[in-house]
Amino acid sequence: MKIMSGVFLLACASLAVANSHNAYPTEKLAEFVVEKLDLTSIPPELRPNREKGKKTFADFGFTAQKLTENEALVAAPEGHLQITVSILEQRNSGIYVCLNRQGLKESSGTIQRVFLLKLKDSDGLLKGRETPREFQSCPVIGGADQAGRDGYGG
Repeated sequence: MKIMSGVFLLACASLAVANSHNAYPTEKLAEFVVEKLDLTSIPPELRPNREKGKKTFADFGFTAQKLTENEALVAAPEGHLQITVSILEQRNSGIYVCLNRQGLKESSGTIQRVFLLKLKDSDGLLKGRETPREFQSCPVIGGADQAGRDGYGG
C-alpha cells in the first residue's frame, strides 16, 4: 500500500509540474501579461493608486496604445499615466519583464524596474516581485531615494 501511495504521489507531482510549465503562452506574451498582471503586487510608484476590487490594467480602465509580441504600452483613461511592459525573458518558472512608468507631468518622472512575474494563485493572475537580476535593455531608472542606492535596495 505504501508503494502504491508513493507511485500515486509521484504521478500527481509530475502532472502538477507539467501543468505549471504550460501555464505561460509562447505567443502574444505581452498581451498575456497586460491581461493577467496583478497591479497590486508591484510597488506603488509604478502602479495606479489602489482602489477596492481593482487589480488588472482593465480593472483600472487602462487601454493598450501599442501592442506587439514582446511589448505593450498601456495608458490610463485620464491619460496622465503610461506604463510600458517589455518582455525580457520567459522561463518555465516565470516571466522577466521591464516595467517603465512615465507620468505625463514633468514632476512625475520616469521609473523603470525589472520584475519576475509568476502565476501563483488560483485566480490566474500574475504576481510580480522586483528582482535584482539585471538586463542591459532595462537599467534601473528613478524612484525614491535613488542617491546612494542601486535601485534594488543596495
